[in-house]
Amino acid sequence: MIKKIILLLIISISIAWMVGLSSCANIIPPTGGPKDTLAPVLVSATPVNSSLHFTTKKITLSFDEYVQLSSNYGDEIVVSPYPVLAPLFEARLKTVTIKLRDTLKPQTTYSINFGNAIQDVNESNAIKNFNYVFSTGNNIANGTLSGNVVLAESGETDSTLIVVLHQDLQDSAIKTLRPDYFAKLNSKGNFAFHHLPNEKFSVYVLPDDYSKKYDDSTKMFAFLNNPVLVDSTPQQITLYAYREYEQMEKSTSEAPKKTKKNTTPELLQLTFSTGGVQDILLPLSIDLNRKAFAFDSSKIVLSDTNFHPFPINWLRDTSGLHFTMLYTWIPGREYKLVVQKDAFKDSAGNTLSRNDTLSFRTKPESDYGNLLIRFTHLDFSRNPVLQFVQGSAITASYEITQQEWSKKTFPPGDYTLRILYDENKNGKWDPGSFAEKRQPEKTFLIPRKVTVKANWDNEMELKF
Repeated sequence: MIKKIILLLIISISIAWMVGLSSCANIIPPTGGPKDTLAPVLVSATPVNSSLHFTTKKITLSFDEYVQLSSNYGDEIVVSPYPVLAPLFEARLKTVTIKLRDTLKPQTTYSINFGNAIQDVNESNAIKNFNYVFSTGNNIANGTLSGNVVLAESGETDSTLIVVLHQDLQDSAIKTLRPDYFAKLNSKGNFAFHHLPNEKFSVYVLPDDYSKKYDDSTKMFAFLNNPVLVDSTPQQITLYAYREYEQMEKSTSEAPKKTKKNTTPELLQLTFSTGGVQDILLPLSIDLNRKAFAFDSSKIVLSDTNFHPFPINWLRDTSGLHFTMLYTWIPGREYKLVVQKDAFKDSAGNTLSRNDTLSFRTKPESDYGNLLIRFTHLDFSRNPVLQFVQGSAITASYEITQQEWSKKTFPPGDYTLRILYDENKNGKWDPGSFAEKRQPEKTFLIPRKVTVKANWDNEMELKF
């Protein structure tokens, strides 16, 4: 009897202990293991990679896990030589199938670079630049060619461009024929060709569009002056891309809206380019609402606050709407600009409604920084021009003729620096001409940026 009581007591305590645990414990679902970060691995290929005497029309690639093709696989995959009919690609379970539709050339090495097109199904981990190679002859071609592409005007790169090769060495080939080979650029502007035949090629750069031809002189384009002999020896080349002619903005075809004719003569109106504060590095300008046929500069006076006049000159643009004052500003000074109402007249003799007076001051010198740059190993024989860039705009440029350059009252801000080699000394960048075999002028991007602080002596050294 005592043994039964003890047994029941032990069972009761055990049940109570288990209930207590279940009421206090947190339920943690299984984590499912670590995240899959590995790309699929090729298990087999039929025919095997680097096959010789290739004759089949179907290639089967098998992987160690379920795979898929990326949504943009057509942009990722590059087939060389460039086919007339692109192969068909299909991913199913653990297999990728390629069906060739082009007639294969004899004694030719083919390569299919998949880029990042083959991915696993779960995490979209891609095999990086997987390459399948085969030859219809008795060897795999070993010719290589690599290099980089630079935008000649800015010194930057554009990964949307491609490098194309033509075995036809005539200049007309790039305008009329499909390329024999092409390669994409990476984010740094680099490219590489492998398994090329040991032959001469003309080398060009184009946008990656449907035609892959230089059929429009507003396209980005680059060329080498002479063909390149490709062999197994590594070669590095640089091409400088440019647009020979800028694209024209499309004009609207909409007819102008008719407005009700105002029988009351409209007076001339003007606006000043400055408000109360004038940048000492910029000119002051006047804009009119209507073309001025008569302009009397003697009726516009620039003076100090005591109306002591300063000598000024004016530039008038061809539209008759914009007038720019030429004057060297003194920092931190108060000015008045008085415009008499008959300083401007339109074709009907209309003038301003009244005399106008603009009171303003110029920025003090402390609002600007002093900048000093020392150049080491800069080639002055190539007429270097230092460019200051903000965004995509060149805000200032200066010819550099000696190892030290300085500028007082420089606008504060962050700048990207570039060196333009101005071959014809006209102070601006000039594009190339394929017809004249003239390369564009070259601009080199300086990787180091400069920050100019106001009221500060800013110094830096640039080594080339």
